[in-house]
Amino acid sequence: MRPRIGISLGDVTGVGPEVTLKALARLLAEPATEDPPRYLVLGDAGWLERANRRLRVPLDPDRGPATQGRLSFLDPRSTPLPSQLTAGAAPAALAAVDWLRAGAALCLRGELEALVTAPVSKQAIREAGVPFVGQTEFLSELAQTPRTVMMLLGHDAGGRWLRVALATTHLPLRAVPDAVNADNVLLAIERAAEACRLLDLPRARVAVCGLNPHAGERGGLGREELEVVAPAVATARAQGCDAHGPFAADTIFHLAWRGDYDAVVALYHDQGLGPLKLLAFDSGVNWTLGLPFVRTSPDHGTAYDLVGQDRARPDSMEAALRLAERLARRWSGGGSAAVQLTDGSSGESASRV
Repeated sequence: MRPRIGISLGDVTGVGPEVTLKALARLLAEPATEDPPRYLVLGDAGWLERANRRLRVPLDPDRGPATQGRLSFLDPRSTPLPSQLTAGAAPAALAAVDWLRAGAALCLRGELEALVTAPVSKQAIREAGVPFVGQTEFLSELAQTPRTVMMLLGHDAGGRWLRVALATTHLPLRAVPDAVNADNVLLAIERAAEACRLLDLPRARVAVCGLNPHAGERGGLGREELEVVAPAVATARAQGCDAHGPFAADTIFHLAWRGDYDAVVALYHDQGLGPLKLLAFDSGVNWTLGLPFVRTSPDHGTAYDLVGQDRARPDSMEAALRLAERLARRWSGGGSAAVQLTDGSSGESASRV
């Protein structure tokens, strides 16, 4: 199967065009496989071409999604963006939403197997008048699949991986305790275990963080571990998941990094992303579990301060594209990616993605 992978260009006043072009240049320069993936960039032609000239990246996308080349381009919008925009300008923010929506529609119609999303500014989108929590939530709503989970994964220089699934995502910290419930924790455990199987890991051993310091000290520092997290872990185990916890968050990531666990369920955003970004700041990938198509993205933001300096590293975007291709090759069409991809264990080392 020859995977078809869409790339939404994100906020063009950020580093999305730069990291996209650099990552594609690396991938397209590699010796072609028997069925190399085809890439469709959804974005603004002018901004893409100017970035291409400035970076001197030898890419010349064909126009339109039906071309036979490996790289093509499509802008679903009828009006091109102005050539000069300030960082986070409303036209760029609104265009990023349009490209994201178009990419999801192509996936839902079966015209693409995967969507890789370049960074957007949530603040800029909201200030432009669009209610927006994040790309994960936006795509989940479009696909009408509310039971999605955000997973971040990456490895250090020694090839040791950390895979983190989030029970809650973009919430104010004061809202987290009320949002951490048994259903959310159980869903994150289930999705994390499914992800391990989709990655062909020989096991799917999942560790679950506690919410409070020292995992609550048996109720001395809070009762969420006793009343919410531990029951969710018990339910997961009864359903066949190799789940463990709750553990103190200040130690469990180290144990997962050294290989004791294959994935960690963190209960809130910064609890999980802090360790992940320390380990794999330049190469981490965001993977949405439970969508009816493959969706990945680089694990960084728009980086307005780096625009125009040719300093943005494409490692995370490259990793997102590679993971999207790998998952798309297993795509069987229809239903949730977490269910419809073929399971199986290759018996490979747990150091694999």
